[in-house]
Amino acid sequence: MRCRYGCCRHSPRSVSGSVGDISPIVGSSLSMPRSLVRKTVGTGTDSGHSHPKRRCSTVLFRADKAAKRRQRRPFLVRRHKRAGLPRAVRRWTAVVFAVTVGAIGSHSRKVRLIVRTPSHTVLERPGSLAEQDVDRYVALVASLLNEQLADITATMRDVLYTQIGELRGDESLLNLLGASIEGNVETILHILQYDIADEHVEPPSAAFEYARRLAQRGVPVNALVRAYRLGQDHLLKRSFEAIQATIAEPAIAFCASQRFVSTTFNYVDWISQHIVSVYESERERWLENRSAVRAARIKELIGGKTADTDRAEENIGYSLRQRHVGVVLWIDEESVSDSGLSTLERWATTLGECLGSRGKPLVVACDRTSVWAWLPFGHRDTFDPAAVRVFAEADAAAPRIAFGEPVAGVDGFRETHRQALRAQALALAGGADPVIGFGEPGVAAACLLSANLPSTRAWVQRVLGRLALADDQHGRLRDTVRVFLAEGGSYTAAAERLTMHKNSVKYRVARAEEERGRPISDDRLDVELALLACRWLGDAIYTEPR
Repeated sequence: MRCRYGCCRHSPRSVSGSVGDISPIVGSSLSMPRSLVRKTVGTGTDSGHSHPKRRCSTVLFRADKAAKRRQRRPFLVRRHKRAGLPRAVRRWTAVVFAVTVGAIGSHSRKVRLIVRTPSHTVLERPGSLAEQDVDRYVALVASLLNEQLADITATMRDVLYTQIGELRGDESLLNLLGASIEGNVETILHILQYDIADEHVEPPSAAFEYARRLAQRGVPVNALVRAYRLGQDHLLKRSFEAIQATIAEPAIAFCASQRFVSTTFNYVDWISQHIVSVYESERERWLENRSAVRAARIKELIGGKTADTDRAEENIGYSLRQRHVGVVLWIDEESVSDSGLSTLERWATTLGECLGSRGKPLVVACDRTSVWAWLPFGHRDTFDPAAVRVFAEADAAAPRIAFGEPVAGVDGFRETHRQALRAQALALAGGADPVIGFGEPGVAAACLLSANLPSTRAWVQRVLGRLALADDQHGRLRDTVRVFLAEGGSYTAAAERLTMHKNSVKYRVARAEEERGRPISDDRLDVELALLACRWLGDAIYTEPR
């Protein structure tokens, strides 16, 4: 009968044979006398082999006298080439004894390993590391870390506060961050200490509440996810330190470290999904509620119902102690889409940047086709209205824009908005230019005339007569007379402004007087106002030609 390696035969008496007692080796120091090692291991004939020089089931040892003289270096090991040991064990060991025990005849084999580690301790492993030993050490390390929970929480909070600027806030938010860290770390350590199944793990309530608070304050969600990754790194460093200080056997330390890494990674991956879901839900709900609350507070401000400026600023998220320019942006009904309001909000922000505003504008939806906006200008009291017109003309997709003048304070917040609304009403009534500013010449007067269109129409027709007809010929006459009067009745100045010959201006003024039926000088102020109304109200007051 051949042995399992096929290198030698067992004699018939080997069926009942056995290896000598190895109990003196188990748990003993590797510096035992060489004679005891020989006696314990036995010879080839004792182990039932017919070939005493080919002992495959036992390990041959020889003493290296020179090595022993050099600070008692370990024995050299010779073993059968197929009787290999686990790679991780070979990497950690200084000396390995492999001894075959059990019934030789039945070929049942159990290898008992005695490993001398760098710390000169001895570990006995039947076959592989016992799972219960790893579990015991993992629970021990987890319990020791749990006793340091307060210190781990404090140091981790400092790390996150230092490395993630978005998480910096007031004291209440920092305390909630600490509670979230403590809840997550405690949950991980309890999973390791008590071997809790994944399906029985509950997320900490403080972690969910912290995610909601960050969503309410507009902190990006990637900052929250990064906090969990940095927290995982910090906890693993503390865990490795505790494992190194607690577990002397490298094999068990290695398995315990693996357990900590896998458990922590799985938990962070699981909790991150829940946290992001809570964050997104809260963000959507908060934005909806905030928009409704902000719109209500803004309407109270416009109506003069709010006396507490600090409270109002907190509710709307905008400083009232500065100069503002009220703006109304709108699109036609046929251009409305699902993203219409968000597009108008982006246009408002871009307009503020173009005009050099001192911060993000306050924007609130008025209806599905228009938004109200306030552009902050700090202490600046002027801006260039022509820049608004250039901004709108640069893009054919730009919305229609009406804006007021820069005014300061809470009263200015109301007044500039009312100016923008009156300018918008004028633009809607007359179909005027896509950009109109309340401070432009004649706009304020035209806004007053637009308050009662039927009366204004009748008055304009009485003052201008046939000059109020809605055709191109009379339109050119009206424009020439309006410029002529604006230039103080100077034919030369009017010709330069209109880029035409002076005689042409004289001819058109004369033709306008003929159409009107009387000289312009008779009631010059009325004529100017009537022409101003025609300029801004257009078709709303023209007379249809017969």
